[in-house]
Amino acid sequence: MIDRLEQQTKLTSNQWKLICTANVADLLDFFDFFLIGYVTAALTKEWSLTYWQGGAILLASGLGAVPGAFVWGWLGDKIGRRTVFIWSSVTISLATGIMVLTPGPQALVPGWLFLMFFRFFVGIGNAGIFTIDLPLVQEFIPTYKRGWVAALITTLLPGGSLLAGIIAASLLPVIGWRGLFLVGLSPIVLVLMIRFWVPESPRWLMRVGRHEEARRSLAWALMIDPAEIALPPSLPASEQPTRWLDLFNYPRLVAAGCLTGLTQTGGASLGLWGATLLVIVLNTTPAHAAFLMIFVNLAGILGRFSITALIEPMGRRGSGTLYCVLAAALIVAAGYLYDVYLGSWSVFYMLIVAQGFFSSAIYTVVGPYMTEIWPSRLRSSGMGLSYGVGNMGGKVFGPLGLALIMGAGDIIKPAAPNLKMLAPAFIYFASWYLLGVVGFWVFGYETKGRSFEDIDRTLDGQPMPLSQTATLAAK
Repeated sequence: MIDRLEQQTKLTSNQWKLICTANVADLLDFFDFFLIGYVTAALTKEWSLTYWQGGAILLASGLGAVPGAFVWGWLGDKIGRRTVFIWSSVTISLATGIMVLTPGPQALVPGWLFLMFFRFFVGIGNAGIFTIDLPLVQEFIPTYKRGWVAALITTLLPGGSLLAGIIAASLLPVIGWRGLFLVGLSPIVLVLMIRFWVPESPRWLMRVGRHEEARRSLAWALMIDPAEIALPPSLPASEQPTRWLDLFNYPRLVAAGCLTGLTQTGGASLGLWGATLLVIVLNTTPAHAAFLMIFVNLAGILGRFSITALIEPMGRRGSGTLYCVLAAALIVAAGYLYDVYLGSWSVFYMLIVAQGFFSSAIYTVVGPYMTEIWPSRLRSSGMGLSYGVGNMGGKVFGPLGLALIMGAGDIIKPAAPNLKMLAPAFIYFASWYLLGVVGFWVFGYETKGRSFEDIDRTLDGQPMPLSQTATLAAK
């Protein structure tokens, strides 16, 4: 049955419909995730937030994303990709919308604590979207197109932050920060798109023994009559459910997925803290900082398109390594040159824009890679584990690390006395990019050109020995 998909020479409009749905999902996912950065920038003066309180708000979604990725990933293998997609979208929307009721800083439950609580649930939903949309789309795409299609899906991730910046810059003075949370209800549209546009993954349906449904799903993707797809003469028995702990039968894959996943630490942390840092470093207003972040996110989108062209010729590991090294170098330079100007141009801001080009693009490779390296029966769970650990860096260790390094007890204000600690904080961010290089080359293997079925046969349900890893890397 899958041979019909692998023989495909041109994507159908239904496959493009799925790709567009996943792109909208990632855009709205990151829109909701990064919206809080602009709200926090507005509240720093209004509520006199400390670094610790601001950091707590920003890292709360990261705390939720870790168990969220683990649980949604496991559920994706257990109950299906499509169902998880729908319920994670609902979780994001409801948790964001309720924050319009946030009380003031002097309430019985202080506003910053209220925001922190519900941002935890936003993080749970965010993790579900990204954990599941890549496996869902990849399982509808032939092998030779899988790399660039999966990369294409992630290109609009910074578009979510860009959209949040545009809306914050234009609407924050008009509707206030509470009104921004009402706009954050938008991911509910994903529920309608998935329910009416997209069927369940054919590979998942085949794995659980629902072959007739798999045939209809493949026929939808290929836009042919289901009768044209022949069922196997002897249907294999449905596979027994796999345990989440089975992931650790593949220790090298655990290391490769988690270390590459941690490359998001610098980029995600700057996305969350970016507007606030611009307020402090450039002594500007929150609305103007939101406007400046638009160009950081535009650079990220361009970077993602650039690496899409490299992911097949250079492979996942080659293209990912190149951008990791460049992103690390630029972020360190920004930390040391925060107070340097070329005329009226801030070198700090220019380096942040340039760094965003490379940093954002890294996950265009890492996201698909964290999915591809796992056998089919553990693909969603493995992605959830890798992404969950990555979230610990990008959404917990990163924002918290910057708050602690720069001084958790200092009130955020333009005259903050600890800007000289930007260099150590940014060196801290850069180190996580280099860990990704270790994940690619020490523990990982190249997935370019390998079908999921080929990967399954190679892994054969057993831990991957070092010699086998070296053979795959050579291929």
